[in-house]
Amino acid sequence: MLSRLRSLLYLLPQFWRMLFTRPVTVRYPFAPLKLPSYFRGKVTIDPELCRGCGMCARDCPAFALELERESRDNFRLIHYHDRCAYCGQCEASCNFGAIKLVNEFVPAAPQRDTLSRVMVRRDNEEA
Repeated sequence: MLSRLRSLLYLLPQFWRMLFTRPVTVRYPFAPLKLPSYFRGKVTIDPELCRGCGMCARDCPAFALELERESRDNFRLIHYHDRCAYCGQCEASCNFGAIKLVNEFVPAAPQRDTLSRVMVRRDNEEA
């Protein structure tokens, strides 16, 4: 009986304080979500700056980037969102500044095959 009374005396002030303080949680459904400036989100690639060197695909620890090369000037760079760990290694490895991790969320997808995207496609056909 004494232990119950002791625990009640301890919990009552805690309960009273919690009734009158605002929640610390994110107010996402009721207010826009503010991401911190250091958030590494969606991978974007500027196709004009990409040279197809393959450094990003080689250094990616999660194998989220794949470079398919047909010839020296013909290549495709594919990004797999479901494999990506958003570590920023591809951005650090790109010598041309083509890859950036921007402060956005990656949208959800109902099926896995929609999570891969061709980021750069170069087809230099000379006739």
